[in-house]
Amino acid sequence: MFSLFYRNLRLLILTLVLIIFWGLSSYQLLPRLEDPELTPRAARVTTFLPGANPYRVESLVTEKIEEELREIEEIETLQSTSRKGISNIVIELFDEIKEVDEVWSRIRDKVADASPQLPPGATEPEFENLEAKAYALIVALTWEQDNNPNYAILRRRAESLSDRLRALGGTEKVEIFGEPDEEIAVEIDQAALATLGLSAEDLSRQIQASDAKVTAGQLRGNKNDLAIEIEGELDSLDRIRQIPIRFGDRAQFVRLGDIAQVKKGIVQPPSDIAIVSGRPAIALAVFVQSSQRLDRWADRARNSLDEFRQQLPRGLELQTVFDQSRYVTARLNNLIFNLMLGGVLVFSVTLFIMGWQSAIVIGLSLPLSGLILFGCMRFLGIPLHQMSITGLIVALGLLIDNAIVVVDEVRNHLVRGIKPIEAIEKSIRYLAVPLLASTLTTVLAFLPIVLLPGGSGEFVGTIGLSVIIALFSSLFLALTIIPALTARLYRSNRLDSQINAPQDSPINANNRKQKKYRRSSWWQVGFSHPGLTRIYRWTLKFILARPVLGILLAFVLPAIGFSQFPNLEEQFFPPADRDQFQIELEMPSSGALKETRSRLLQARQLILRHPEVTNVHWFGGQSAPAFYYNIVGGREAAANYGQALVQLNSVAAAKTLIPIVQSELDAAFPEARIIVRQLEQGPPFNAPIEMRIYGSDLQELRRLGERVRRELALVANVTHTRANLSEALPQLKLRLDEDEVRLAGLDKTSVARQLETSLEGAVGGSVLEFTEELPVRVLLSANNRSDLSRIGSLDLLAVGESLDRQASPTEQNNSTNSIEVIPLSAVGQVKLVPQLAAIARRNSLRVNTVQAFLQAGVLPASVLSEFQQRLEQSDFQLPPGYSFEFGGEDAERDGAVGGLLSTVGIIIVLTIASLVLSLGSFRLASIIAIVGFCSIGLGLLSLWLFGFPFGFMAIIGSIGLVGIAINDSIVVLAALKADPAARQGNYKAAIEIVVHATRHVIATTLTTTIGFVPLLLDGGGFWPPLAVIISGGIGGATLLALYFVPSAYLLLVRRRRA
Repeated sequence: MFSLFYRNLRLLILTLVLIIFWGLSSYQLLPRLEDPELTPRAARVTTFLPGANPYRVESLVTEKIEEELREIEEIETLQSTSRKGISNIVIELFDEIKEVDEVWSRIRDKVADASPQLPPGATEPEFENLEAKAYALIVALTWEQDNNPNYAILRRRAESLSDRLRALGGTEKVEIFGEPDEEIAVEIDQAALATLGLSAEDLSRQIQASDAKVTAGQLRGNKNDLAIEIEGELDSLDRIRQIPIRFGDRAQFVRLGDIAQVKKGIVQPPSDIAIVSGRPAIALAVFVQSSQRLDRWADRARNSLDEFRQQLPRGLELQTVFDQSRYVTARLNNLIFNLMLGGVLVFSVTLFIMGWQSAIVIGLSLPLSGLILFGCMRFLGIPLHQMSITGLIVALGLLIDNAIVVVDEVRNHLVRGIKPIEAIEKSIRYLAVPLLASTLTTVLAFLPIVLLPGGSGEFVGTIGLSVIIALFSSLFLALTIIPALTARLYRSNRLDSQINAPQDSPINANNRKQKKYRRSSWWQVGFSHPGLTRIYRWTLKFILARPVLGILLAFVLPAIGFSQFPNLEEQFFPPADRDQFQIELEMPSSGALKETRSRLLQARQLILRHPEVTNVHWFGGQSAPAFYYNIVGGREAAANYGQALVQLNSVAAAKTLIPIVQSELDAAFPEARIIVRQLEQGPPFNAPIEMRIYGSDLQELRRLGERVRRELALVANVTHTRANLSEALPQLKLRLDEDEVRLAGLDKTSVARQLETSLEGAVGGSVLEFTEELPVRVLLSANNRSDLSRIGSLDLLAVGESLDRQASPTEQNNSTNSIEVIPLSAVGQVKLVPQLAAIARRNSLRVNTVQAFLQAGVLPASVLSEFQQRLEQSDFQLPPGYSFEFGGEDAERDGAVGGLLSTVGIIIVLTIASLVLSLGSFRLASIIAIVGFCSIGLGLLSLWLFGFPFGFMAIIGSIGLVGIAINDSIVVLAALKADPAARQGNYKAAIEIVVHATRHVIATTLTTTIGFVPLLLDGGGFWPPLAVIISGGIGGATLLALYFVPSAYLLLVRRRRA
């Protein structure tokens, strides 16, 4: 059965052709991404309640929506922030939830159910899924002229470009940033309004009445039905200027254009802005469908952009802010190069140890396994990205382990003159169970990585999946194709008469007959040195004659590794190796966007002084479009906030430049909180250090948070601290004399409404321009509504009538009541008072989250440890009813590690079961288990010697190491168990068996270790810890397989016989 592919040459050829074409075609069709896509388990619900303070927003909006959302059991956390006029609720689902669409649908329904419960004036809650991936392309239309930008032109061009990009095949979504809303402003002086006896709301109502965008019925005749439409809808600025405005009790009229300025422009102030290359801009960000090859889509997009660029008028430019395909291509090319380099190194080692014929056959298993992997990836829908390719690099040395053992065994049979078919059958029958057991144990070791839930699992899970697929591919080839190719290659070279047997060929206990072979070069049969062989045999004899000593010596290095484990620094994921970084600038809470924009431009000039910086792009009023997959955004309607993308000329510049830029910006803008952050790997978090304090009283929470923040600011390497409740927002409080208000025929509500419409404006009617609807807004002229000293002189329309009168201002105008204009100062006093800027809640509990941001390159775990010690020494205690917890990187790491270890228990049981069933003994399985445990200590020792932190990738390496490290021990133990003399405790027979197994044990160790060389040379902090811990553990496990395993086996069988 096992020789089927040898006996049927056509089947062998067709199978090889099938694998090659299947793998190559799959490789061409696989989607290309930079990083794995994470399931969008977060969403945001935004609701506006204009004019409401944070307390009212919390009680009237946030609590109502949260109450409905709490009924969804899949929700893990509800984080809300109630600010002046806006409620933001961020929803996060449990990591175990994979099919999120149905859950989000139910959450949308709950949000809709909460809408009727909201107070008058609140907007409909806006639901938005937060994508956990980066935009594929960010471009910007910039205004290159020196005059004020014409955003009307920019908006029209941006919409046209958006339609063009949306029409590209493979485009998922196009979003626009920095696009201000347009409106038609009717600005009127306060004195003019007072003369007419009208309010801004009265004026807007009359404009609305002149906008005939309503049906006038239908004439229904015997033969035809004719729709009736009234001419004169608002369609131009001149039409608006000609609107007759009625005023006074004598029904007098005046044209609107005679009393007000009517002009088209953007809403002032705009809600957000984009500054690209220092110029006013509108940016467009594009998501690409996951099933697409990003490089091909990007080529089509660039062609489309070039065509659009040719159509732009003078004074406009189209700039590419970010092109992800450039990073994807560079990263995949680098990984493919590493893969090829690893393949060459592995082949070279195999050639040196086993000779050219064995190296050819073994070397073929690498591309064949890779091609099968690509085919399976296409079938399973796994894209090509850094994790899936790295999985293949990790498996590189493992792929040929089975092939090395099979080729070595088949060759040994052939050199003894056994016929090829019989050699194949005997070899596979002998090796099938050990190879299957070693493959299963390795697969089980990588299975927890695949089963890891949440964002961490989705990020690194494809490493384990790629390794598992590659290992099964390798096992299939080793049991079918490889032995057939080995037999045909050696037969064609007349192996029995031309090739010597290796000097360490096995000595059969029942037949010590020696054969003589012609001497051959190392490149024919592999490297062999008689002197080294004699020394090696002597060491084996010395150890195996004293098995207890061999066992004790084997524990020395692992014990050192475990003893150094507490000295290893902890880390979640290292920073990304990227020629970009981000900056967040936050002015005081009351800061206006105009002032923020000024600071953004100044900061840009300061940053550009460094020659390493090629460009700086700022986005004000909201978060920048995500140019990296785990950038935490979500800021909107924040006039005091700006976020920048800083482009560098090299990756190396980021690490050195970030602390310099941080200190320079801190010195230049002391009034602002500026955070310069390196891009991070792994799941996103808001800040590296977080402490959440829960309680009910906001003032007490604020006091506790300020104390924690002061302690945190004293910790070394902390650049900035922030607390949710630390900022106060200045607010104008109007204390009304209710008696005077009532005497004027007003009430507090009508006063508030008149002030709001005077300062914020009142919308009446709209003008259609093509597909754009521009609202017509009536408001006081800028000098009347922007000067703090003139607030008290704002006019109120007082109606001298009964206090029970509830007529609208229009009804009042049409009545015979006397209308009197009184200043605001006549009925109240205005004063400036502080008010809490925001109220934060987490899972319906009020919370004050204290955050710390660190110098680039500083490990958060060390800072957190020092902070906890300071907190303990300061005797920090919480009042009854208050609690705290740590968030940030610490919480993310604990959650990820907990998820990883949650499946380890059952995996260990399955691994032990496979060992027991394959070896037929619990005692023998315990020997392998000890090897696996010791290999972890050896890996930790390697990590300590090379000075790498113990991060998440090191944990993954430790888990995978166990399955890899025990493979050689399984093969050696199976050989010892199969030899009758060794089963009797004969250490000399054990020596010969170990010597025979040494060649392929060393070969598999060297090839596996060499396979990690590209990851070691890759630099950075992401891959080297994984490569070091696995390589070091495997190297040490080789000594365990050759010395500890036979020592333990001999001691075990001797005690059993005793």
